[in-house]
Amino acid sequence: MKLRLVPILLASFALQAQNAPDMQKILDRLDQLEKQNQQLLAEIQELRNELQPRAATTAPSPPEEPPLAERMAVQESRTAEMAQSKVEASQKMPVTLTGMLLFNAFMNGENSGGFQYPLAAALNSGPATTGATLRQTILGLKFNGPDLPGGGKVSGFFNMDFWGGTSSASNNLFRVRTAMVDLTWGNTTISVGQDKPIVAPREPVTLAQVGLSPLSGAGNLWYWQPQARIEQRVHFGEDWGLVAQAGLYQTSESYPINGAPAYSSTLEHARPAYQGRFEFFKGSENRRFEVAPGFSVSDSHAAGTTAPSSLFTLDWLARPISRLEITGAFFHGDNAAGLGGLRQGFTVLPDGTVLPVHANGAWGQIAVFAAPRLSFHVYGGEEADHSQGFTAGNISRNLTYAGNVIYKLAPNVLAAFEVAQARTDYVTQGTRLNNHYDLALGYLF
Repeated sequence: MKLRLVPILLASFALQAQNAPDMQKILDRLDQLEKQNQQLLAEIQELRNELQPRAATTAPSPPEEPPLAERMAVQESRTAEMAQSKVEASQKMPVTLTGMLLFNAFMNGENSGGFQYPLAAALNSGPATTGATLRQTILGLKFNGPDLPGGGKVSGFFNMDFWGGTSSASNNLFRVRTAMVDLTWGNTTISVGQDKPIVAPREPVTLAQVGLSPLSGAGNLWYWQPQARIEQRVHFGEDWGLVAQAGLYQTSESYPINGAPAYSSTLEHARPAYQGRFEFFKGSENRRFEVAPGFSVSDSHAAGTTAPSSLFTLDWLARPISRLEITGAFFHGDNAAGLGGLRQGFTVLPDGTVLPVHANGAWGQIAVFAAPRLSFHVYGGEEADHSQGFTAGNISRNLTYAGNVIYKLAPNVLAAFEVAQARTDYVTQGTRLNNHYDLALGYLF
Protein backbone atom coordinates (compact mmCIF):
# COMPACT_ATOMS: atom_id res chain seq x y z
CA MET A 1 0.00 0.00 0.00
CA LYS A 2 2.88 2.36 0.83
CA LEU A 3 4.46 1.70 -2.57
CA ARG A 4 1.27 2.93 -4.23
CA LEU A 5 1.30 6.31 -2.31
CA VAL A 6 4.81 7.23 -3.40
CA PRO A 7 4.05 7.68 -7.11
CA ILE A 8 0.81 9.49 -6.33
CA LEU A 9 2.56 12.12 -4.19
CA LEU A 10 5.25 12.57 -6.79
CA ALA A 11 2.63 13.03 -9.46
CA SER A 12 0.88 15.78 -7.47
CA PHE A 13 4.09 17.63 -6.89
CA ALA A 14 5.02 17.40 -10.57
CA LEU A 15 1.65 18.69 -11.70
CA GLN A 16 2.12 21.82 -9.70
CA ALA A 17 5.77 22.51 -10.75
CA GLN A 18 6.03 21.56 -14.42
CA ASN A 19 4.46 22.78 -17.68
CA ALA A 20 2.30 20.61 -19.97
CA PRO A 21 5.03 19.08 -22.27
CA ASP A 22 7.19 18.03 -19.35
CA MET A 23 4.18 16.78 -17.46
CA GLN A 24 3.46 14.15 -20.14
CA LYS A 25 6.93 12.72 -19.75
CA ILE A 26 6.50 12.59 -16.03
CA LEU A 27 3.16 10.80 -16.36
CA ASP A 28 4.70 8.22 -18.71
CA ARG A 29 7.47 7.67 -16.22
CA LEU A 30 4.97 7.25 -13.41
CA ASP A 31 3.01 4.65 -15.42
CA GLN A 32 6.21 2.66 -15.92
CA LEU A 33 6.98 2.83 -12.19
CA GLU A 34 3.45 1.70 -11.39
CA LYS A 35 3.81 -1.36 -13.62
CA GLN A 36 7.13 -2.21 -11.99
CA ASN A 37 5.55 -1.88 -8.56
CA GLN A 38 2.73 -4.25 -9.56
CA GLN A 39 5.28 -6.78 -10.80
CA LEU A 40 7.22 -6.51 -7.52
CA LEU A 41 4.04 -7.06 -5.51
CA ALA A 42 3.20 -10.18 -7.55
CA GLU A 43 6.67 -11.63 -7.00
CA ILE A 44 6.50 -10.93 -3.26
CA GLN A 45 3.14 -12.72 -3.05
CA GLU A 46 4.57 -15.75 -4.85
CA LEU A 47 7.44 -15.89 -2.37
CA ARG A 48 5.02 -15.73 0.53
CA ASN A 49 2.97 -18.61 -0.91
CA GLU A 50 6.09 -20.76 -1.15
CA LEU A 51 7.51 -19.92 2.30
CA GLN A 52 4.38 -19.71 4.46
CA PRO A 53 1.55 -22.28 5.02
CA ARG A 54 -1.75 -21.50 3.49
CA ALA A 55 -4.80 -20.46 5.49
CA ALA A 56 -6.29 -22.92 8.03
CA THR A 57 -9.22 -23.66 5.74
CA THR A 58 -6.94 -25.21 3.10
CA ALA A 59 -5.03 -28.50 3.29
CA PRO A 60 -1.38 -28.20 4.39
CA SER A 61 1.24 -28.83 1.73
CA PRO A 62 3.22 -32.12 2.04
CA PRO A 63 6.39 -31.94 4.12
CA GLU A 64 9.63 -31.56 2.27
CA GLU A 65 11.56 -34.82 1.87
CA PRO A 66 14.74 -35.08 3.93
CA PRO A 67 18.04 -35.10 2.05
CA LEU A 68 19.05 -38.31 0.25
CA ALA A 69 21.94 -38.99 2.63
CA GLU A 70 19.60 -38.80 5.63
CA ARG A 71 17.07 -41.17 4.03
CA MET A 72 19.82 -43.69 3.25
CA ALA A 73 21.06 -43.60 6.85
CA VAL A 74 17.56 -44.32 8.18
CA GLN A 75 17.08 -47.20 5.71
CA GLU A 76 20.41 -48.77 6.71
CA SER A 77 19.40 -48.57 10.38
CA ARG A 78 16.09 -50.31 9.68
CA THR A 79 17.81 -53.03 7.65
CA ALA A 80 20.22 -53.67 10.52
CA GLU A 81 17.28 -54.06 12.94
CA MET A 82 15.56 -56.55 10.61
CA ALA A 83 18.76 -58.58 10.26
CA GLN A 84 18.86 -59.02 14.04
CA SER A 85 15.28 -60.33 14.27
CA LYS A 86 14.79 -62.40 11.11
CA VAL A 87 15.46 -66.10 10.56
CA GLU A 88 18.00 -66.50 7.79
CA ALA A 89 18.70 -69.74 5.93
CA SER A 90 22.24 -70.60 4.88
CA GLN A 91 21.03 -70.82 1.25
CA LYS A 92 19.58 -67.27 1.43
CA MET A 93 16.02 -68.50 0.93
CA PRO A 94 13.05 -66.95 2.82
CA VAL A 95 12.26 -68.76 6.09
CA THR A 96 9.40 -67.82 8.44
CA LEU A 97 9.27 -68.72 12.13
CA THR A 98 5.82 -69.96 13.19
CA GLY A 99 4.33 -71.78 16.14
CA MET A 100 2.42 -71.39 19.40
CA LEU A 101 3.54 -71.03 22.98
CA LEU A 102 0.83 -73.08 24.74
CA PHE A 103 0.14 -73.29 28.46
CA ASN A 104 -2.37 -75.90 29.70
CA ALA A 105 -3.83 -76.29 33.18
CA PHE A 106 -5.81 -79.54 33.40
CA MET A 107 -7.75 -81.84 35.71
CA ASN A 108 -8.66 -85.51 35.18
CA GLY A 109 -10.95 -88.00 36.84
CA GLU A 110 -9.96 -91.30 38.45
CA ASN A 111 -9.59 -93.24 35.18
CA SER A 112 -6.94 -91.15 33.44
CA GLY A 113 -4.23 -93.78 33.81
CA GLY A 114 -1.86 -90.97 34.85
CA PHE A 115 -1.92 -89.27 31.43
CA GLN A 116 -2.45 -85.56 30.79
CA TYR A 117 -5.14 -86.25 28.20
CA PRO A 118 -5.97 -89.98 28.09
CA LEU A 119 -7.06 -91.41 24.76
CA ALA A 120 -9.34 -93.90 26.55
CA ALA A 121 -10.63 -94.30 30.08
CA ALA A 122 -8.27 -96.61 31.97
CA LEU A 123 -9.53 -100.03 33.06
CA ASN A 124 -8.25 -99.57 36.62
CA SER A 125 -9.05 -96.43 38.57
CA GLY A 126 -6.55 -94.35 40.50
CA PRO A 127 -6.28 -90.92 42.10
CA ALA A 128 -7.61 -87.90 40.24
CA THR A 129 -4.86 -85.82 38.66
CA THR A 130 -4.30 -82.12 38.17
CA GLY A 131 -1.39 -80.26 36.65
CA ALA A 132 -0.06 -77.67 34.24
CA THR A 133 2.35 -77.95 31.33
CA LEU A 134 4.03 -76.22 28.41
CA ARG A 135 4.84 -79.53 26.66
CA GLN A 136 2.35 -78.86 23.86
CA THR A 137 4.17 -75.73 22.69
CA ILE A 138 4.87 -75.89 18.94
CA LEU A 139 7.83 -74.45 17.06
CA GLY A 140 7.69 -74.38 13.28
CA LEU A 141 9.44 -73.12 10.17
CA LYS A 142 7.92 -72.35 6.78
CA PHE A 143 10.11 -71.88 3.76
CA ASN A 144 9.91 -70.99 0.08
CA GLY A 145 12.76 -72.38 -1.95
CA PRO A 146 14.16 -71.73 -5.42
CA ASP A 147 12.48 -72.14 -8.77
CA LEU A 148 12.52 -75.58 -10.38
CA PRO A 149 13.03 -76.52 -14.02
CA GLY A 150 9.79 -76.31 -15.96
CA GLY A 151 8.38 -73.41 -13.93
CA GLY A 152 8.10 -75.30 -10.64
CA LYS A 153 8.51 -74.04 -7.09
CA VAL A 154 9.77 -75.53 -3.80
CA SER A 155 8.04 -74.87 -0.46
CA GLY A 156 7.55 -76.68 2.82
CA PHE A 157 7.25 -76.63 6.59
CA PHE A 158 8.76 -78.25 9.69
CA ASN A 159 6.97 -78.48 13.08
CA MET A 160 8.36 -79.60 16.44
CA ASP A 161 7.09 -79.79 20.02
CA PHE A 162 8.23 -80.86 23.50
CA TRP A 163 5.97 -83.91 23.86
CA GLY A 164 8.91 -86.34 23.95
CA GLY A 165 10.31 -87.55 27.26
CA THR A 166 7.98 -87.76 30.26
CA SER A 167 5.35 -85.54 31.87
CA SER A 168 7.97 -84.25 34.32
CA ALA A 169 8.59 -80.53 33.83
CA SER A 170 12.36 -81.18 33.75
CA ASN A 171 12.22 -84.02 31.21
CA ASN A 172 10.52 -82.59 28.10
CA LEU A 173 12.32 -83.49 24.89
CA PHE A 174 12.19 -82.01 21.39
CA ARG A 175 10.19 -84.12 18.93
CA VAL A 176 9.44 -83.87 15.23
CA ARG A 177 5.69 -83.61 14.66
CA THR A 178 5.12 -82.95 10.98
CA ALA A 179 7.32 -81.86 8.10
CA MET A 180 6.84 -81.69 4.35
CA VAL A 181 8.68 -80.63 1.20
CA ASP A 182 6.42 -79.71 -1.73
CA LEU A 183 7.54 -79.57 -5.36
CA THR A 184 4.82 -77.78 -7.32
CA TRP A 185 4.29 -77.33 -11.05
CA GLY A 186 1.00 -75.61 -11.82
CA ASN A 187 -1.78 -77.93 -10.62
CA THR A 188 0.56 -80.81 -9.73
CA THR A 189 2.44 -81.22 -6.43
CA ILE A 190 4.86 -83.95 -5.34
CA SER A 191 5.36 -84.09 -1.56
CA VAL A 192 7.65 -86.05 0.77
CA GLY A 193 7.80 -85.77 4.55
CA GLN A 194 5.90 -86.72 7.69
CA ASP A 195 2.22 -86.04 8.29
CA LYS A 196 -1.15 -87.64 9.04
CA PRO A 197 -2.37 -90.44 6.76
CA ILE A 198 -3.22 -89.26 3.27
CA VAL A 199 -6.77 -90.53 3.80
CA ALA A 200 -7.33 -88.59 7.08
CA PRO A 201 -6.16 -84.96 6.81
CA ARG A 202 -8.86 -83.34 8.97
CA GLU A 203 -9.21 -83.14 12.74
CA PRO A 204 -11.22 -81.22 15.38
CA VAL A 205 -10.19 -77.80 16.72
CA THR A 206 -8.92 -77.81 20.30
CA LEU A 207 -6.15 -76.36 22.45
CA ALA A 208 -6.51 -79.11 25.05
CA GLN A 209 -5.07 -82.02 23.06
CA VAL A 210 -2.22 -80.89 20.78
CA GLY A 211 0.64 -83.24 21.67
CA LEU A 212 -1.46 -85.98 20.07
CA SER A 213 -4.23 -85.42 17.56
CA PRO A 214 -7.66 -84.99 19.19
CA LEU A 215 -9.94 -88.04 19.16
CA SER A 216 -6.99 -90.38 18.67
CA GLY A 217 -8.35 -93.89 19.22
CA ALA A 218 -11.88 -92.52 18.90
CA GLY A 219 -12.43 -92.26 15.16
CA ASN A 220 -9.46 -90.09 14.08
CA LEU A 221 -6.66 -91.86 12.19
CA TRP A 222 -3.75 -89.63 13.05
CA TYR A 223 -0.24 -91.17 13.16
CA TRP A 224 2.34 -88.64 11.90
CA GLN A 225 4.44 -90.91 9.72
CA PRO A 226 6.85 -90.66 6.75
CA GLN A 227 5.14 -90.65 3.36
CA ALA A 228 5.45 -89.69 -0.30
CA ARG A 229 2.49 -88.57 -2.39
CA ILE A 230 1.42 -86.82 -5.56
CA GLU A 231 -1.50 -84.40 -5.81
CA GLN A 232 -3.35 -83.35 -8.94
CA ARG A 233 -5.85 -80.46 -8.90
CA VAL A 234 -8.55 -80.30 -11.57
CA HIS A 235 -11.05 -77.44 -11.98
CA PHE A 236 -14.32 -78.25 -13.69
CA GLY A 237 -15.64 -74.71 -13.34
CA GLU A 238 -14.98 -71.42 -11.60
CA ASP A 239 -15.70 -72.70 -8.08
CA TRP A 240 -15.78 -76.49 -8.24
CA GLY A 241 -13.34 -79.26 -8.99
CA LEU A 242 -11.33 -82.26 -7.77
CA VAL A 243 -8.16 -82.72 -5.71
CA ALA A 244 -6.78 -86.24 -6.24
CA GLN A 245 -3.99 -87.62 -4.02
CA ALA A 246 -2.17 -90.95 -4.09
CA GLY A 247 0.99 -92.22 -2.44
CA LEU A 248 2.84 -94.44 0.02
CA TYR A 249 2.38 -94.09 3.78
CA GLN A 250 4.55 -95.83 6.38
CA THR A 251 2.44 -97.54 9.04
CA SER A 252 3.41 -97.67 12.72
CA GLU A 253 2.88 -101.10 14.26
CA SER A 254 4.03 -101.60 17.81
CA TYR A 255 1.31 -103.22 19.90
CA PRO A 256 0.60 -106.56 21.60
CA ILE A 257 -0.90 -109.23 19.36
CA ASN A 258 -4.25 -110.44 20.61
CA GLY A 259 -4.31 -114.13 21.52
CA ALA A 260 -0.55 -114.60 21.11
CA PRO A 261 1.36 -111.94 23.03
CA ALA A 262 4.56 -113.97 22.64
CA TYR A 263 4.48 -113.08 18.93
CA SER A 264 4.44 -109.33 19.68
CA SER A 265 8.24 -109.10 19.63
CA THR A 266 8.24 -110.45 16.05
CA LEU A 267 5.84 -107.79 14.76
CA GLU A 268 7.38 -105.78 11.92
CA HIS A 269 7.14 -102.19 13.15
CA ALA A 270 6.74 -100.41 9.80
CA ARG A 271 5.02 -101.43 6.59
CA PRO A 272 4.08 -99.50 3.41
CA ALA A 273 0.42 -98.64 2.91
CA TYR A 274 -0.95 -97.69 -0.51
CA GLN A 275 -3.39 -94.82 -0.08
CA GLY A 276 -5.57 -92.63 -2.26
CA ARG A 277 -7.98 -89.77 -1.57
CA PHE A 278 -10.27 -87.89 -3.98
CA GLU A 279 -11.74 -84.63 -2.77
CA PHE A 280 -14.62 -83.05 -4.65
CA PHE A 281 -15.22 -79.40 -3.73
CA LYS A 282 -17.62 -76.61 -4.60
CA GLY A 283 -17.95 -73.06 -3.38
CA SER A 284 -15.87 -70.14 -2.16
CA GLU A 285 -14.30 -69.22 1.17
CA ASN A 286 -17.55 -68.21 2.91
CA ARG A 287 -19.75 -70.96 1.47
CA ARG A 288 -18.02 -74.22 0.65
CA PHE A 289 -18.68 -77.96 0.52
CA GLU A 290 -16.10 -80.77 0.33
CA VAL A 291 -16.43 -84.56 0.33
CA ALA A 292 -13.52 -86.98 -0.09
CA PRO A 293 -13.67 -90.79 -0.35
CA GLY A 294 -10.41 -92.69 0.05
CA PHE A 295 -8.75 -96.06 0.56
CA SER A 296 -5.77 -97.58 2.38
CA VAL A 297 -4.32 -101.04 1.68
CA SER A 298 -1.39 -102.70 3.49
CA ASP A 299 -0.57 -105.74 5.62
CA SER A 300 1.07 -106.55 8.96
CA HIS A 301 3.84 -109.14 9.39
CA ALA A 302 4.56 -111.13 12.55
CA ALA A 303 6.00 -114.61 13.21
CA GLY A 304 5.75 -115.59 9.56
CA THR A 305 2.08 -114.59 9.34
CA THR A 306 0.36 -111.84 7.40
CA ALA A 307 -2.63 -109.84 8.59
CA PRO A 308 -4.16 -107.74 5.80
CA SER A 309 -5.30 -104.18 6.38
CA SER A 310 -7.87 -102.60 4.09
CA LEU A 311 -9.88 -99.49 4.89
CA PHE A 312 -12.45 -97.35 3.14
CA THR A 313 -12.48 -93.73 4.32
CA LEU A 314 -14.65 -90.67 3.87
CA ASP A 315 -14.16 -87.13 5.14
CA TRP A 316 -16.16 -83.96 4.62
CA LEU A 317 -16.56 -80.23 5.23
CA ALA A 318 -19.79 -78.22 5.01
CA ARG A 319 -19.81 -74.44 5.42
CA PRO A 320 -23.30 -73.26 4.45
CA ILE A 321 -22.65 -69.81 5.93
CA SER A 322 -19.47 -68.11 7.11
CA ARG A 323 -20.36 -68.51 10.81
CA LEU A 324 -21.07 -72.27 10.73
CA GLU A 325 -18.79 -75.16 9.81
CA ILE A 326 -19.37 -78.92 10.01
CA THR A 327 -16.45 -81.33 9.56
CA GLY A 328 -15.89 -85.02 10.12
CA ALA A 329 -14.50 -88.33 8.92
CA PHE A 330 -15.39 -92.04 8.78
CA PHE A 331 -13.48 -95.27 8.22
CA HIS A 332 -14.53 -98.89 7.85
CA GLY A 333 -12.46 -102.01 7.36
CA ASP A 334 -9.87 -104.28 8.97
CA ASN A 335 -6.68 -103.69 10.96
CA ALA A 336 -6.65 -99.90 11.49
CA ALA A 337 -4.03 -99.99 14.26
CA GLY A 338 -1.10 -99.03 12.02
CA LEU A 339 -2.76 -95.75 10.97
CA GLY A 340 -3.69 -94.51 14.43
CA GLY A 341 -6.69 -96.56 15.45
CA LEU A 342 -6.97 -98.50 18.70
CA ARG A 343 -3.81 -100.56 19.15
CA GLN A 344 -5.34 -103.96 18.52
CA GLY A 345 -4.74 -104.67 14.84
CA PHE A 346 -5.20 -108.44 14.55
CA THR A 347 -5.68 -111.64 16.56
CA VAL A 348 -3.86 -114.95 16.32
CA LEU A 349 -6.07 -117.89 17.34
CA PRO A 350 -4.63 -120.96 19.11
CA ASP A 351 -4.71 -122.93 15.84
CA GLY A 352 -2.58 -120.22 14.16
CA THR A 353 -5.41 -118.57 12.25
CA VAL A 354 -4.86 -114.82 11.78
CA LEU A 355 -7.94 -112.62 12.15
CA PRO A 356 -7.65 -108.89 11.40
CA VAL A 357 -9.65 -106.84 13.87
CA HIS A 358 -12.72 -105.38 12.18
CA ALA A 359 -12.94 -101.64 12.90
CA ASN A 360 -15.48 -98.87 12.37
CA GLY A 361 -14.69 -95.31 13.35
CA ALA A 362 -16.10 -91.83 12.87
CA TRP A 363 -15.89 -88.33 14.30
CA GLY A 364 -17.66 -85.04 13.72
CA GLN A 365 -17.45 -81.42 14.79
CA ILE A 366 -19.77 -78.42 14.70
CA ALA A 367 -18.02 -75.04 14.90
CA VAL A 368 -19.93 -71.79 15.44
CA PHE A 369 -18.07 -68.51 14.89
CA ALA A 370 -20.25 -66.26 17.01
CA ALA A 371 -18.05 -63.17 16.65
CA PRO A 372 -14.72 -62.30 15.03
CA ARG A 373 -12.97 -63.18 18.31
CA LEU A 374 -15.29 -65.85 19.73
CA SER A 375 -15.93 -69.42 18.54
CA PHE A 376 -17.59 -72.53 19.98
CA HIS A 377 -16.67 -76.12 19.04
CA VAL A 378 -18.57 -79.29 19.88
CA TYR A 379 -17.06 -82.57 18.70
CA GLY A 380 -17.09 -86.30 19.37
CA GLY A 381 -15.84 -89.55 17.94
CA GLU A 382 -16.00 -93.32 18.35
CA GLU A 383 -14.14 -96.44 17.29
CA ALA A 384 -15.79 -99.82 17.62
CA ASP A 385 -13.65 -102.96 17.18
CA HIS A 386 -14.68 -106.59 16.89
CA SER A 387 -12.71 -109.83 16.75
CA GLN A 388 -13.49 -113.45 17.46
CA GLY A 389 -10.35 -113.70 19.58
CA PHE A 390 -10.99 -110.75 21.90
CA THR A 391 -10.49 -111.51 25.59
CA ALA A 392 -10.91 -109.57 28.84
CA GLY A 393 -9.05 -106.28 28.63
CA ASN A 394 -9.60 -105.70 24.93
CA ILE A 395 -11.58 -102.57 24.02
CA SER A 396 -14.80 -103.13 22.12
CA ARG A 397 -15.75 -99.44 21.90
CA ASN A 398 -14.10 -96.14 22.73
CA LEU A 399 -16.19 -92.95 22.69
CA THR A 400 -14.99 -89.41 23.40
CA TYR A 401 -17.02 -86.21 23.21
CA ALA A 402 -16.05 -82.65 24.13
CA GLY A 403 -16.93 -78.99 23.87
CA ASN A 404 -14.78 -75.90 24.04
CA VAL A 405 -14.91 -72.14 23.69
CA ILE A 406 -11.99 -70.19 22.21
CA TYR A 407 -11.65 -66.43 22.61
CA LYS A 408 -9.04 -64.19 20.99
CA LEU A 409 -7.71 -61.82 23.64
CA ALA A 410 -5.65 -60.28 20.84
CA PRO A 411 -5.15 -61.24 17.18
CA ASN A 412 -2.40 -63.69 18.23
CA VAL A 413 -3.41 -64.52 21.84
CA LEU A 414 -5.95 -67.31 22.42
CA ALA A 415 -7.73 -68.37 25.61
CA ALA A 416 -9.78 -71.58 25.71
CA PHE A 417 -11.75 -73.74 28.11
CA GLU A 418 -12.71 -77.34 27.32
CA VAL A 419 -14.71 -80.11 28.96
CA ALA A 420 -14.46 -83.71 27.68
CA GLN A 421 -15.45 -87.23 28.66
CA ALA A 422 -14.11 -90.60 27.49
CA ARG A 423 -16.35 -93.69 27.74
CA THR A 424 -14.54 -96.96 27.09
CA ASP A 425 -16.17 -100.41 26.92
CA TYR A 426 -13.93 -103.36 27.86
CA VAL A 427 -14.72 -106.96 26.93
CA THR A 428 -16.34 -108.64 29.98
CA GLN A 429 -15.17 -105.73 32.19
CA GLY A 430 -17.88 -103.13 31.59
CA THR A 431 -17.60 -99.39 30.90
CA ARG A 432 -15.11 -96.93 32.36
CA LEU A 433 -15.48 -93.12 32.35
CA ASN A 434 -12.96 -90.32 32.60
CA ASN A 435 -13.73 -86.60 32.73
CA HIS A 436 -11.20 -84.03 31.55
CA TYR A 437 -11.12 -80.26 32.11
CA ASP A 438 -8.60 -77.97 30.44
CA LEU A 439 -7.82 -74.26 30.56
CA ALA A 440 -5.40 -73.09 27.88
CA LEU A 441 -3.59 -69.90 26.92
CA GLY A 442 -1.80 -69.77 23.57
CA TYR A 443 0.45 -67.13 22.05
CA LEU A 444 0.81 -67.41 18.26
CA PHE A 445 4.01 -66.25 16.60
